[in-house]
Amino acid sequence: MNPEEADTPGREPWRPERETKSQRAWRPGQQKKQRSIQVLFTSTVLICEAFVIAFFGLMLFGLNQDDGGLWMLIGALVLALITGATARFVAKPIGLTIGWIIQVLLIASGFLEPFGFLVGVAFAAAWCYAVFKGKQLDRENKERAAQEEAWEREHGMEANDD
Repeated sequence: MNPEEADTPGREPWRPERETKSQRAWRPGQQKKQRSIQVLFTSTVLICEAFVIAFFGLMLFGLNQDDGGLWMLIGALVLALITGATARFVAKPIGLTIGWIIQVLLIASGFLEPFGFLVGVAFAAAWCYAVFKGKQLDRENKERAAQEEAWEREHGMEANDD
C-alpha cells in the first residue's frame, strides 16, 4: 500500500484487503444501527411460510392429479413466490398488509385440504406474534437507547473507561 492510500479513510493499514461496503464505511467508535426486531420476526415467518406453501402445493397436486391438481400446484407456487418476496418488504406498511392477506389465504386453503386450516391458523398465530411482539420489542429498544444516551450525556464518557 502506498503512503497516500494509508491516509485515505477506509484504506488504513490495519484493515484487511477485501471488505464489504459496510466494513469500509465503519469507523472506530461508530455506533451500530439498531435493526428492527419486527422486521426480523415477520420476514422469518414469511420465509418459513413460503416453503410450507410450496410443499402444500405439491401435496395438493399429488392428491388431485386428475381434477385440477396442476392449477393448484401453480397457484401455490405463485403464492409461495409472493410470500417470499413480501419478506423483503415487511419494513414498509404495504409489506405487513400483504402479509395479513397471505395469512387469510393460507387459512382459506383449508377449503382445498382440511389440513390447511391447521397450518393456516398456526402460521397466523406466529404472524400475529411476530407483528405485535416485534413492535413492542422495537419500542422498548428505542426507549432503552434514549435512556442510555441521556445517561451518557449526564455522566460523560468516564464511565466507559473502566
